[in-house]
This record gives sequence, structure tokens and C-alpha cells, in this order.
Amino acid sequence: MKSRKTLDYLFITLKGMAMGAADVVPGVSGGTIAFISGIYEELITSINSIDLSLFGTLRKEGIKAFWNKINGNFLLALFVGIFISVFSLARFLSWLLENQPVLLWSFFFGLVLASVFFVGKEIKKWNVGTVVIFLTGATVAYIITELPPNENVESLPYLFLSGALAVCAMILPGISGAFILVLLGSYKTILDAVHERDIKIVLTVGIGAIFGLLSFARLLKWMFSHYKNLTLALLTGFILGSLNKIWPWKKVLETKTFGDKTIVTDEMNVWPWSFEGDNQLAFAILLAIIGFSLIFILEKTASRK
Repeated sequence: MKSRKTLDYLFITLKGMAMGAADVVPGVSGGTIAFISGIYEELITSINSIDLSLFGTLRKEGIKAFWNKINGNFLLALFVGIFISVFSLARFLSWLLENQPVLLWSFFFGLVLASVFFVGKEIKKWNVGTVVIFLTGATVAYIITELPPNENVESLPYLFLSGALAVCAMILPGISGAFILVLLGSYKTILDAVHERDIKIVLTVGIGAIFGLLSFARLLKWMFSHYKNLTLALLTGFILGSLNKIWPWKKVLETKTFGDKTIVTDEMNVWPWSFEGDNQLAFAILLAIIGFSLIFILEKTASRK
């Protein structure tokens, strides 16, 4: 376990806030932020350490050994940041999505595009296998972004599954957990449940998320341990394929209204000059450049000793 000072944990909380902000937006993954900020593998390893043996550690060695085994300080700092961001920035980001979608998506497009280069350069050796896996990841992510959303679903077993799949996407660079919920038809149900304090639904989704997180972390840990290059190629492909979803200029083809909330169910990407309305091209390019540059600023910050 790494030895850290208070300032280090503050930076981890800030990284958690960045992850939370990304996860609120359907189309951007918090896992991408974790990867570019240099904490991805530690996050997977820490989550992977949570298993039934912890009860034995707690009983025999005490709470300090238990806390150290799960890298508790790291996880606490990170998840505090995520929750701060989700509860404080969710409304602001929702407002931006509704009122300034081109500018918001431009910033995230630049950020995610830079992430392709950032994650890709971590691959130590390119060969036929890594290229095939990279192209497969990109294709799968692209197809996912083109899938039509399902109707709103309120079945508890289905919501359990939605929570499990969404949290897997949340820690997987390139695929957004919020977008998976939109595809599954659970986004509106869960959003309403949070706002209305529907404990039954929130608890069901939460248990599903915990199940998915613990299960998927083990798979990712095994992949990084045994096939790191191929895993990085797959993740790079996922990030590249997800760019289709966050292209800033879109033409809305179909929407559906759930109560007072309207969700786009079908849209197509268009060139800026074919965009209906103000394409805000100059500001969009500027924000994309800022987003792109931010990745390399984060990289330098994360690599500082």
C-alpha cells in the first residue's frame, strides 16, 4: 500500500470529483478519468481486495488490518469525491446538457479524444493481436452507442441487473454507466427514485451495483495481471468507439417524454455547418482544445513524484 500524506488524499478526492462529474453525463465514463489521472489499476486492485476473507481479518487482526487490506483511505477519499460531485454538480451538468449541449460535448470530445492517445501509448508492444483487439473494442463500443434505448422499466430484478451493468461500465474506460442505463430503459426510473427517495428501488440498484463492481473488478484485475497489453488495447478501442456518442453536433430524430423529462431516443451526427441552429464553432473548438490539453496536464500532475 502506498504511503500518502493528507495532500495526496485531497488530490485523490479531486480525481473522484472529476470521475463523478463524468459519470453524470450519459456518454462519458468515470473509468476514463480514473485511467488518465493515474489511479485506475489501484482502484481495481483495491476493489478486488474486498471479499469474504475480510471478515476473518477483522476478527483476528482488528479494524486497522481490515482497513489497510482494502486500501481504505484511498477508497474513502475517492468515493467522497465521487459523491460530492454527483450531488453538487449533477444539476449544473443537467442544465448544461439542456442549454449548452454543443459546448459541453465539445469539451468532453476533446478530453476523450486525448484519452485515446493517452491509454494507447501505455501499450508496450503493438502486434496483430493487439490491433485486432483494439478494432474489436472500437467496433463494440460504436455499436453500443448506436443501439436504441428501451422503454422505461420498473421491474426490481431488471433494475438490479441495470445497476450491475451500469457500474461495470462506470469503471470501464470509454463506456458510460449513465448511457448504459439509458439503453436499458432504467435511467428515468432510477433518476426519479433518487429524487423521490424511493428506498426500495435505490437499495435494489445499489445492491446490484455492489455485486457488479466486486465481480467485474476481479475480471479486470485478472486481465491486467495476465494480458495487460491486450486489455489496454481493448480499453483504447472502447474509448475510440465511444466518440461517436459524444460528437457535439447532432440532429434529433426522435424523443420521448417521461413526466417532465424528455429523453432523446434517436439522433444522428452531423457536420457543424449542417447543424440546425447556432453551431458555436469557435467556442466549441476552443473548449475541445482545452479538454484535449487537460488530459496531458493531468498526466503530468499524476506522474509527479
